[in-house]
Amino acid sequence: MRVRTRARIAAAASAVVALVVALAACSVSPQTEVTLPPQVDRAFPDDVTAQFDDAVANAMAATGASGAIVGVWAPWSGAWTAGVGTQYPGSSDAVTTDMSFRVGQLTRPMTCDVLYAVAAEGRVNLDDPVPMYVSGVADLTDVTLGDLCDGTSGIGSYSGQLRPLWIANPSRVWNPRELASFGLGADRTTEPGEGFRDSDAGYVLLGLALERATGKTASALIQQYVAAPLGLTGTQLPSVKPAAPSGDPLTGLVSLPIEGGVNCVEPLDITEVSSSIGYTDSGVVSTLDDMRHYVQALATGASAPSEAAADRFEGGKPTYAKAPSWLTTAGGAVLSGSLVGQSGWVPGYSTAAYSDPSTGLTVVVVLNNSATNQAGALAWELASLASKAPAAEGQTAPEAGLPWTAEQYHQAIAARPVCAPPAAG
Repeated sequence: MRVRTRARIAAAASAVVALVVALAACSVSPQTEVTLPPQVDRAFPDDVTAQFDDAVANAMAATGASGAIVGVWAPWSGAWTAGVGTQYPGSSDAVTTDMSFRVGQLTRPMTCDVLYAVAAEGRVNLDDPVPMYVSGVADLTDVTLGDLCDGTSGIGSYSGQLRPLWIANPSRVWNPRELASFGLGADRTTEPGEGFRDSDAGYVLLGLALERATGKTASALIQQYVAAPLGLTGTQLPSVKPAAPSGDPLTGLVSLPIEGGVNCVEPLDITEVSSSIGYTDSGVVSTLDDMRHYVQALATGASAPSEAAADRFEGGKPTYAKAPSWLTTAGGAVLSGSLVGQSGWVPGYSTAAYSDPSTGLTVVVVLNNSATNQAGALAWELASLASKAPAAEGQTAPEAGLPWTAEQYHQAIAARPVCAPPAAG
């Protein structure tokens, strides 16, 4: 049994976070309120906003995204939200901030939230071996449910193998066990609990285990333990029926390879797909407002307010070999400096959301082209810019900064453009 220690953010969060849990008069579900440093009611200064605009334009040009939804909140300085660009290259349909989208790997911490909630009810233990709940995986007796959440199971991934099939047949409905089998078939590169290995198959197995332990669907579990308590009215794990994100969807695109590069002039519209391709790894649909509230709850501990998750972010593992000491992962989230969140992609979208549990600095980014995944880099660039924003009258800017510069990620994004015009012919 691996012993978990108390979360490294708990001390910082407790000074600025109050979790108010009350029973609604007509509901048995607790409503969880997240209280952070109060957000000043003003826009960022014009020069800071101009830097945000430039950062988003740079990322859209490099990734081929025709549209972006972005939000930045610095409680001491200002707030900025923007729908940028259009639904499709050359289209006149403007992107707006209230559009829905697929959140990609931001689904992972939600699945872990369910695990901690179910563990708090005594239905599972974090140290339970996976075969207790998922049949046909006898070789995983040394892998626990906690390992699946932390990404330390050693199991491989399926997305790299299946991405061409998703693009060729986006309406196909996938069985979660079939998805997981592609990751299970990969050789283990780490022993359980010893190191991080990015594994979408691991989060799919965790979803299957939680369904078996509770007798409820993954969709119902995310609604009960994540969306309802946090009031995320635009967030859900949709049914497997192929469809666009519910509500007013942001068009999801993917630019395909052509001779000499990638075609961003005429990308494939892949807005309508089955959520089964992501399931409890990357299948959730949400909105900008909901993702802001969710990532703030995640960072402060309000998304899983129980002893089961008390040490959720302690002992994080490096996200890759020789990663900087400030970049680790645990509990389904990425810890980058003082920020807690997640980033990734799903066909049609590249997404990221991060929040600082002490200062309240929060960034949410969606790019509507998944040919490359640069939303995380853009989120860190925007966070760096916002961290240096001047304090509004009567406010005090935090002293601590982030261990990277905005220029660093601006240049990294620009150095990796993926687009090329269609070949003449």
